[in-house]
Order: sequence, then C-alpha cells, then structure tokens
Amino acid sequence: MRILVTGGAGYVGSVSVEALVAGGHDVVILDDLSKGHRDSLPADVRLVVGSYGDPSVVRPLLAETPVDAVLHCAARSLVGESVANPALYYRENVGGGVAFLEALREARVRRFVFSSTAAVYGTPEVVPVTEDAPLRPINPYGETKRTVEAALCWYGAAYELRSVSLRYFNVAGASPLNGEVHEPETHLVPNVLRAVETGLPVTIFGSDYPTPDGTCIRDYIDVEDLARAHLLALEATAPDDPRTSGPAGSGAALVLNLGNGGGFSVRQVVAAVEAVTGRPVPVTLGGRRAGDPPVLVADASRARQVLGWEPARPDIRDIVATAWAWRRQNHGGYRA
Repeated sequence: MRILVTGGAGYVGSVSVEALVAGGHDVVILDDLSKGHRDSLPADVRLVVGSYGDPSVVRPLLAETPVDAVLHCAARSLVGESVANPALYYRENVGGGVAFLEALREARVRRFVFSSTAAVYGTPEVVPVTEDAPLRPINPYGETKRTVEAALCWYGAAYELRSVSLRYFNVAGASPLNGEVHEPETHLVPNVLRAVETGLPVTIFGSDYPTPDGTCIRDYIDVEDLARAHLLALEATAPDDPRTSGPAGSGAALVLNLGNGGGFSVRQVVAAVEAVTGRPVPVTLGGRRAGDPPVLVADASRARQVLGWEPARPDIRDIVATAWAWRRQNHGGYRA
C-alpha cells in the first residue's frame, strides 16, 4: 500500500520509513525539515517539504498522490519547551493535527497510526502502567498528545477512521542507516554517548530516589522495534480488521503501550555505555528535576496480544551498541 509518513526525515520516522520500504510499501514523506535530515532518506522515496498542519500543502499532495494509510510521527515533542510555550504546542500538535485529520477525511483516507507517548499518563499511581490507567498529563506536550488521541476516537465513530495510537516512554538505538540527532538533545542515551566522545560530563539528575541504585528507572525500546510496531499497527487498520472495527461499520481507535517490560536506571544506562564503548563516562550529580517520578515502566502485554509485537532487542546494552555503532560510522550526525 502507499503510506504517507509525516516526520519521515526525523529519528523515529526515518527508521520507520526503512521498515515500510523493506516491507514492500510505497512511501511518501511529508516533513518540514525543521528537525529532520535529508541524509536520512532513501534516494527513491519521495519527500514533500512542508507542514502536516498546512492544508495548502496536504490537500494538493493527497490529490496528486492518493494514499492508503498514514503514519503520523511529526510533532513538537520537547517537554520543557511545551511548558514555556504551550501556545506553540497547541497550535502545531492540536490545531495542526485536526487540520491534518480534516484533509485526510476529505481525501477519504481512513487508516491512521499515531506515534503517541506515555506522557499522556503523567505520573502514574501504579507501575508498570497499563492502557487503562488514568490520563493525567503534567505538561502541555502530553496534554496535546492526549487531545489528538481523543480526536481519533471521535473521528472513528463519526467518519469511519481506523486508528492505532502507540504510547511509549523512551526510544533509543539506531538502524545501520539512521540514528538519533537532535538539537538540543534531551535524551539520555545520546547525551551519555556524547559525554564519552567529548569528555564533557553528563548530569545525573537525582541520586536519592527509592530505587535500587538511587537513580530514576525508565522504560526503553529500540527504535527498530518501534518501527516494526508501526508496521504491525498499520496492518491492523485494514478494512474489516476486527481490531479497529467499531459498531455499525464505524472505525475504532486502538491504544497500545510499547515497552521492554522492565526498565533501566540512569546508572544502568551509564554502565551499559561504558561496557559498549570501553570508555569511562564522565558524570556529575545534580538535584532532582521537578516532576520526575522514580519509576516509569509500561505494561506492553496488550501490544503482544493484539499485534503480536515483542521487543527483539530488550537489553539496554544491545540498544546502546546500535547507537554507538551508528555514531562512529557517521561521526556523530548527518551532513544535512
């Protein structure tokens, strides 16, 4: 099938594009390149430069190149930025998201996979957190993702849209072709690898949490495992697939967690980097960050049952090894 991937030049999007192309699908990428990289894209995949929230871009694209399904990876995704500038996040993630859904509705595109986030849960009362846990986002980023998820439910009931939203905490690692490069970089694994490369210390925020080694524990999934989940989720949106079928022919909005089932502490991530690189990681200890709970781990049993998805690379050392190999091969980044 022909699949439109928003944010397909970004970290998660580019690796997902690889998986879709390898699966024999025809892929079109829509990306404004504000965060993405041209060098991440296969030479034979069409790139349309523009915003998913701009109808003047999306409507002609869909008219000229009809698509069967959408993988929506593009979004503003920095928690701190969302707190400082919530208007930007509501304008782009929510306003742009609804404009995008409207353009898809007009073009009769009824298959949609949403790259969501476990930030919709906020600080869960029980871990591992299940999909039935209360949604209590503690920042605008998580709130905007929750709002789009809710829109997908109503679009399914009213307009026959079949959707799957995938919620996950942390993505890391790399494919042989694409890896993680953000500016600013806020994710732990690339920041620890950068500390190894530069000798500049990485800060551990809080070492007195009620965890075995005093540092926060987080769930990590490998980016290629996530890409495979995207492919499985797209298959679940097929017409008449019972997993996304609603009453009286309507579409249903399926929500699934992704995770490795255990989680790793900050110190375990640092130790994994030292084991993989054979080099010491310079660290400094800082105080706790506001809003950081001790443990965030997803219960991904529903994804296993519904999609047949299992993380192929659950060990943090294996995930780090792919990220390190990519950084060494590409000198830490992309050319463009």
